[in-house]
Amino acid sequence: MSTQLSQNLLLVVPLAPLVGAVVAGFFGKTVGRRGSHIVTILGVLISFIVSAMVLKAVATEGARYNATVYEWMVLGDLKMEVGFLVDGLTAMMMCVVTFVSLMVHIYTIGYMEEDDGYQRFFSYISLFTFSMLMLVMSNNFLQLFFGWEAVGLVSYLLIGFWYKKPTAIFANLKAFLVNRVGDFGFILGIGLIVAFAGTLSYSEAFAKAPELAKLTFPNSDWMLLTVTCICLFIGAMGKSAQFPLHVWLPDSMEGPTPISALIHAATMVTAGIFMVARMSPLFELSDTALNFVLVIGAITALFMGFLGIIQNDIKRVVAYSTLSQLGYMTVALGASAYSVAVFHLMTHAFFKALLFLGAGSVIIGMHHDQDIRNMGGLRKYMPITWITSLLGSLALIGTPFFAGFYSKDSIIEAVHASHLPGAQFAYFAVVLGVFVTAFYSFRMYFLVFHGKEHFHHKPFPPEDHGDHEEPGDHSEVHVPHESPWVVTAPLVLLAIPSVVIGFLTIGPMLFGDFFKDAIFVNLAQHHAMKELAEGFHGATAMALHGLMTLPFFLALAGVVTAYVFYMVAPAIPAAIAKALSPIVRVLENKYYMDWFNEHVFAAGARLLGMGLWKGGDQGLIDGALINGSARAVGGIANLTRLIQSGYLYWYALVMLLGVFGLLTWQLWPTLSGLVGR
Repeated sequence: MSTQLSQNLLLVVPLAPLVGAVVAGFFGKTVGRRGSHIVTILGVLISFIVSAMVLKAVATEGARYNATVYEWMVLGDLKMEVGFLVDGLTAMMMCVVTFVSLMVHIYTIGYMEEDDGYQRFFSYISLFTFSMLMLVMSNNFLQLFFGWEAVGLVSYLLIGFWYKKPTAIFANLKAFLVNRVGDFGFILGIGLIVAFAGTLSYSEAFAKAPELAKLTFPNSDWMLLTVTCICLFIGAMGKSAQFPLHVWLPDSMEGPTPISALIHAATMVTAGIFMVARMSPLFELSDTALNFVLVIGAITALFMGFLGIIQNDIKRVVAYSTLSQLGYMTVALGASAYSVAVFHLMTHAFFKALLFLGAGSVIIGMHHDQDIRNMGGLRKYMPITWITSLLGSLALIGTPFFAGFYSKDSIIEAVHASHLPGAQFAYFAVVLGVFVTAFYSFRMYFLVFHGKEHFHHKPFPPEDHGDHEEPGDHSEVHVPHESPWVVTAPLVLLAIPSVVIGFLTIGPMLFGDFFKDAIFVNLAQHHAMKELAEGFHGATAMALHGLMTLPFFLALAGVVTAYVFYMVAPAIPAAIAKALSPIVRVLENKYYMDWFNEHVFAAGARLLGMGLWKGGDQGLIDGALINGSARAVGGIANLTRLIQSGYLYWYALVMLLGVFGLLTWQLWPTLSGLVGR
């Protein structure tokens, strides 16, 4: 029998970061920089410790919680509440979010040390953690939507944190607008559930799912559940940056590096993946919606990986890697391998946060230069950053025994086992994506940490040598340096799960009972998880077998190709780029998606806005209704003014004429009768 978790204990998880955010945000000047980071880190640390306790209780004792915490209002039979649903899926997400957030908080002490908005930044990232926790812990669609919009709002503040920087303002506005497009579909999906299921509760909506599957969308032949699931997934496309709503994520690199790790590794961009996994009882009843998810994920996984090949900004390489890996997760969702998608979400959170923070450490060492062409040979100057970045890269490309291998290989196998119409294309995309991922990952790795040093021409500012600098000795070449411990400690702590977490957890998470009451799969129609379970013989056997599979050789080929191209014969990529210049131009322009959005959607919106302004606002409202009514009143007044002269004889004449008219009208029938005789 499962035990019931304490409501008060669960309330601590989201409220502890919220308290830290309030203190740092409203009282930052009072408590100072040190006080701000202490209170926010303490809040997230408490949240992580409680989350770990909850995870242990869920995994070992079968503890669960699903109840209302606060009832906001009741409209007829519709209840609007704040409530928590804690099961295996929620407990895992709570730990991932709080652990990565804790690492980011500690890392921020070193990265943002000289920034004027130090307290404000800590307030934002703690508030973001609170928002994400409210999202993953929700047991109803109202709270889900609150958390969904809250993470969007705080991400807007974080991406545009340097609000005096024009590119940052453009990036956060772009992120905000693109997410609004996705959120429009998301709220339509929630609205359809409320309209036809009559509830905002997950459990009640899922219980009515078989009935909803029999209904059609009003005045059409479309299945209601298909429309609902596609609308919900459109919300996930915006939040989890799926094609074509992916365009905001690369530009969001304009924000400080710590938020890149927080938003784009473990939290905001994975909200869509978590949501679809949570909605598995609905998606399982619509193969059309699943196929749509599968194809969109495959396009994102492959074509966003191609863009990572030609990037020279170290953060943008990692950003496009995130897009591609989110595509892998989405493909797993479409193949009904929801637990595999969530498993990759977890492993990816650790090694991608590691790579983002490692990139930030390199940026610190390079005195805020982000161009990988200006780097090289950093291995001997930044040994901790080098080794942790190598471990993160090996996990990313799916090296056997590393965390990314277990989740990524499982996704490929799940897609291979899927019988949906789009499965063949998806399988081709995820397999080819293995080579692409290995190539761009180790292109960045080799250019940054190995080869010739390209930074000696850089005008680095003088280092602070303190009392050890020789008087008059200013001839030293200023070179990159290892980051302080508050930056490198999170790298080490993230590197550990990036290596071992997959090996330790694949059994219970994919083939055990960990997600038994959180994720629903119709095994009679969707066989992927059943076939994966039949072929699984332990984590060690899986890794050893992985050394003989096609994905391993493709990853190895990607690493070797990157080494030859950028370490042995750097003239080769230049020659290929010249020969394939039209393709390179398409990649450099990001498939012209930004151009299309700006010149078609934005231009169309501007034309529509101009038409509504000129025709609707100025012409109809101001011109016809407001000014027109005023002119009509003025015209009538001008006419009546002609007969309002103020002379008594004129009024007497009018009265006589009026009396004459009334008498004539009243006596006319009588006079007509007399005349007729």
